Amino acid sequence: SKGKPAAPEVTAGSRQPNHKSFPIVGIGASDGGLEAFTMLLGHLARKSGMAFVLVQHLAPKHESALRELLSRATEIPVSEVADGMGVEPDHIYVIPPNVNMGILNGHLHLMPRPPAHPHLPINFFLTSLAAELGNKAIGVILSGTASDGSLGMKAIKAEGGITFAQDLNSAKYNDMPRNAIATGCIDFVLTPNAIASELIQLAHHPYVRLAPEMDELSDEGENELRKIFALLRTVTGVDFSHYKASTIKRRIRRRMLLHKAQTQGEYLSLVQTVREELDALYQDILIHVTGFFRDPEVFEALKVEVFPNLLKNRAAGLPLRIWVPGCSTGEEVYSLAICLLESLGDVFNTADIQIFATDVSELALEKARAGVYLENITAEVSPERLRRFFVTTKAASIYKGSNSVRVRIYL
Repeated sequence: SKGKPAAPEVTAGSRQPNHKSFPIVGIGASDGGLEAFTMLLGHLARKSGMAFVLVQHLAPKHESALRELLSRATEIPVSEVADGMGVEPDHIYVIPPNVNMGILNGHLHLMPRPPAHPHLPINFFLTSLAAELGNKAIGVILSGTASDGSLGMKAIKAEGGITFAQDLNSAKYNDMPRNAIATGCIDFVLTPNAIASELIQLAHHPYVRLAPEMDELSDEGENELRKIFALLRTVTGVDFSHYKASTIKRRIRRRMLLHKAQTQGEYLSLVQTVREELDALYQDILIHVTGFFRDPEVFEALKVEVFPNLLKNRAAGLPLRIWVPGCSTGEEVYSLAICLLESLGDVFNTADIQIFATDVSELALEKARAGVYLENITAEVSPERLRRFFVTTKAASIYKGSNSVRVRIYL
């Protein structure tokens, strides 16, 4: 209640927390975030068995009062993070100003913010959380401007975690939740109060509590799984029966959690009757994280060694054709085109180059064809490449592939 004394700070102990036995909720916000944080935390139970890590854009040169302010809204202990602090359930951890923060082996680690790139601490933490916890990672994006957090939510969804965004009408500034929703990776769009209620409901669900290797099914469960494969093949044309079994089972269990289905038989009945859910499962199975120049050493080798050899002594008029299978939302395709143009230099005008990119996900191809990307790409694409190969749209945080990339790309 208002005026309640602040909860004491929790310091990092020497005891190693069993960090993979409980879910961790990463919550990101910027402008308007304090109000949204307060509403969400005020509706959480004191004992949920989850840990909460709050990442907000803070003034870099001022001490933060966020811990003290949030302590008045909740009985859950609130701590400002110190480097190396261990994460424990039923605690709230708040990022300090002017740092990036990651998580490794159950401990929070603080790093200097990058001097040459925009400060995107929400993406940094959520991506780290996804790698750390997989399906036990939960992401929440609340009020804020621009698009920080969108890439982090994609990473959590790709690892099988659960994602939330604040309802746009309830957010004081809705850019951050709107951009997160636009990724197609958000499971729930709710008010902060409703997010808290949903978190309490899923806190003890087996999906976020059991070890990911617990994938064995009964004979009946295997039969139901084969029926789901048959439905997917009939509707999408894609046969998942030889896909990695553990991944498929976890994706199905994730969808079961979202729909409160208690058994796989219940979920089978759902996908048999609701086409939209079958489509959602299909997209969930296919989703993966991609990015520009994701393996920098590989792209540098292509630029310096592979492409020059491919074009050496090439007959005039003979086109160079490149196929990119599984192109997802296009970042790899455009990265290849950029490296190829840089490798060619002035020779480009004499070369006929065609890049063909394919993917089984039509949703991913639509985004690749549009070639529109959020400001997050500044962490992957150098300022020089941004100037040469991209144009900024009316929204300052959006980049689109420039017309100067004259390689013919077929998606």
